[in-house]
Amino acid sequence: MIEGKRYVDLDFDFKAHPVTKDVVLKYNEEAIKKSVKSLIMTSKYERPFQPSINSRIKKLLFENITPVLGVNLKSNIEDIIREHEPRVELRSVEVLLNEDENYITINIHFNIKNEPDIVSLRTTLKRTR
Repeated sequence: MIEGKRYVDLDFDFKAHPVTKDVVLKYNEEAIKKSVKSLIMTSKYERPFQPSINSRIKKLLFENITPVLGVNLKSNIEDIIREHEPRVELRSVEVLLNEDENYITINIHFNIKNEPDIVSLRTTLKRTR
């Protein structure tokens, strides 16, 4: 991390700090990972005053699991991160489709700007209905 540069975000679980009883904060790498995951799960009009954030992933989860779905998910994730997360430089997005178990695993690799280390984020998506 650049000396003096620190990224801070709220933990969206809104857990209370055991001592201060204030909302727990996420810092640096963990803050950015949480932000990226939140971005890819945001649908249009979910964020007030930011209707352009629309990852479409929730809609795509109801499509049949095919290679075309994988390509669409990958493209959508790349676009949403490049457009709305200025703190990262995207390196790769890998979409693994598990047709038999009916879930999708997404691996996202990126650098925090001005940082040499690659950060990896892995998330699994399942239909809820």
